[in-house]
Order: sequence, then structure tokens, then C-alpha cells
Amino acid sequence: DNGLLPQDPSSLGPATAGLEAAAAEAARGGSNASEFVRVRSYTVSITYDKYYMVPRMWLFGYDEDGTPLRPAQVFEDMSSDHAKKTVTLDPHPHLAGPSHASVHPCRHAIAIKRIIDMMEDGSETSKHMRPDQALFLFLKFISSVIPTVEYDFTMDFDT
Repeated sequence: DNGLLPQDPSSLGPATAGLEAAAAEAARGGSNASEFVRVRSYTVSITYDKYYMVPRMWLFGYDEDGTPLRPAQVFEDMSSDHAKKTVTLDPHPHLAGPSHASVHPCRHAIAIKRIIDMMEDGSETSKHMRPDQALFLFLKFISSVIPTVEYDFTMDFDT
């Protein structure tokens, strides 16, 4: 023989078989078309902008098949208040290739300072942000610009 175990007809197929069948049905416009959710993925990098002296987030998107997203598709995932205004397509400072979506850093410091001031209202009982929480606060700020990205907000700012 070939050394393989015989296929048991009562066993389940590969785990991806159900997903592949649902995708094929959705592509044909079948009954599962409205139930099948297409997912986009983003490669995220954060650099430090020396001019504005703040972090800067860069995103490069892919569809489920690994094909890079077109600019219009990227802007679909951004807040309409920020798309093509504070979120722009720019060349990445350290990666060659196509432009990346970037949240322009010109207003980062003002927005983050406003969030910190709201948290630290000056009273004895107000919460204070520790320096190690700065990146978390930055990501919380970015979530208002890119609402389609899922974030974990379980961290609190108690000292």
C-alpha cells in the first residue's frame, strides 16, 4: 500500500472545508452570501515622527486572498471624518513599495494632551497616566480614526 490510513466515510473533512464551501456559495450569490463575512487584514507599523515628535501609525491592507487593497478600499475602513484628511496615503519612511495609509501626526500631540487632561482633572481622586501607558493611550486615540480595527480596552489607567 501507500502507507496511508483508509479514509473513514464517517469522519469530518478538513476544518477549512466548511469555509471553502461557504465562500464558494457566497461567490455564486447563494443563500449563504449574506452570512459570509469578508475580512480585511492590515500590517501595522509605528514609527516616530521627528518633526512632530510623536508616534505615527502606518497601515497596509490586504483582502482575504492576500491581495493588497486599493486606496478606495482602505479609506472604506477609516472614519469618514478622517479619510483623505488626517488619514492619507504616503510613502513609508522605512519600507519600499506602495504607499501606506498613515494617520498624519500634525494633531496627535494636541489630541492626546486633551485626553490626558480629561483623565487628570486636577483633583486628588483623578486618575493619572503612567509613562508606560503612553502607547496604549496612543492606540486608544487611533481607534477613533480607524473604528473598524478591533482593540482590547481591558487596560485601565489607575496608578
